[in-house]
Amino acid sequence: MRIIVHTGKGGVGKTSISAATALRCSEMGLKTIVLSTDTAHSLGDSLDMEIGPEPIELRQNLWAQEVDARYSMDKYWGSFQKYMVAMFTQKGVKDIVAEEVTILPGFEEGAHLLWIDKYVKQNFYDVIIVDAAPTAETLRLLSLPDVTRWWLERVLSLTKGAAKFLRPIAKPLLKTDLPDQAAFEAFDGLFKTLDSVRVLLSDTSVSSMRLVINPEKMVIKETQRTYTYLSLYGYATDCVICNRIMPDEVNDPYFAQWKDLQKQNINLIGEVFGELPLLKAPMFDRDVNGIDTLHRLGDILFKDHNPTDIMFKGTTQQISKNDDGNYQLRVKLPFADKKDLDLYRSADELTLRVGPYRRNIVLPHALWDMEIGDAKFEEAGLNIQFVAKPGAEQQR
Repeated sequence: MRIIVHTGKGGVGKTSISAATALRCSEMGLKTIVLSTDTAHSLGDSLDMEIGPEPIELRQNLWAQEVDARYSMDKYWGSFQKYMVAMFTQKGVKDIVAEEVTILPGFEEGAHLLWIDKYVKQNFYDVIIVDAAPTAETLRLLSLPDVTRWWLERVLSLTKGAAKFLRPIAKPLLKTDLPDQAAFEAFDGLFKTLDSVRVLLSDTSVSSMRLVINPEKMVIKETQRTYTYLSLYGYATDCVICNRIMPDEVNDPYFAQWKDLQKQNINLIGEVFGELPLLKAPMFDRDVNGIDTLHRLGDILFKDHNPTDIMFKGTTQQISKNDDGNYQLRVKLPFADKKDLDLYRSADELTLRVGPYRRNIVLPHALWDMEIGDAKFEEAGLNIQFVAKPGAEQQR
C-alpha cells in the first residue's frame, strides 16, 4: 500500500494535484481512494462529481471521499467532550462556548486522518491519496508533545480510579454523569489510533509527503516552514510540485515581467528545497475540473512515471532533540568542500552558502530563542547544534 499526502498553502492547487494523481493511479489498475481533509471541500468540484462523507466509487478503481469532521469528532472525542461541556456549563460558561473550548487544538483537522488507519486495516485500497488541509497543523497534531501525553495519561488514570467512587454522587453534585468505561476506552482508542497513523505516515516505505507550491515568493516561504516542521516530526517529503507555471507559448508583453519573476522563483525553489525532485505543472487555459482536464494534468506531471514511486529516499534536512534538551539540525551536503561553506543566522532562518549556491532554511519556533553552539561538517553533512542562551534556564 502507498499513502501520498499533498500539503501546502491554501489556494496553490492541492486538490487538483491530488485528484489528477488519484486518477492516474486508478488508470494504472491500482485501487485508489482520494480523501479531502480540507474543510473547504472542493474535491467534488475538481472531479466534477458529487461526493460525500462516505467513500463513493466514481469509476473503475477510483473512490473519493470528503471526510465529515463532525462524525470523526463525535466518534473519538464525543463522550469526553460532553462531560467536559457539562462541567464548564456549571461554571457559568455558555454551552456553545464550552463546546468550542473543549476541543483539543488541531483535533478537528487531525481527526480526518483517523480514516487512514481504518483503510490500512481494511487493506482494500492499493493507494490512499490525501488532499490535506492548507496547513501543517494536521501533521503536527500527530506529534503531541511528550509532556501533554504524560499529563493526559495521568489525568485519565486518576479519573478512572475516582470515577468508581464518584459516579453515584456526580449527578447531584456536578449535574452531569462521569464518563463511563466506554468513554474511557474511546479516549484511549483516540491516542492509539493517532499513534498508529503517525507510524504509518513516518514509514518511508509506505508514505510520502508532497509539497504543492506556486512560483510565488510568499508561497515558497510558507512551504519552507511546512517542510521544516515535516522534517522535525520525521515525515519524509519525496518531491515538490510547482503548479500554475506560465507556459512558454504565452508571449504577450503584458505577461513578460510575470514570466521572468516566475523563473526567478523556480530557481529559488531549487535553492531552498535542495535535492528534492521538482515536478512542474503549467497554468491551464481553463479550470482544472472534470476527468478530461485532470487526465491532462496527470499526463504532464508524471509522463511515463508511476506516481506511486518513491521519488526521493532519505532526508535533505533533519532536526532531532538531544538528551540534554538541545537540538541538532543536520543538512545533507554530498560532495561539498568544508572550505566553501558559510553559515548566517537570523531569528527564524538560516542561510547556508556552498560556493556560489545558497540555501535558506526556515527554523521551527522552538529554535528561535536558541543560539548556535557548534557547527561541524562531517559524513557529507553539516551538523548544527542549537543550545539555550546563557541565563535562559534561570529565567524559566
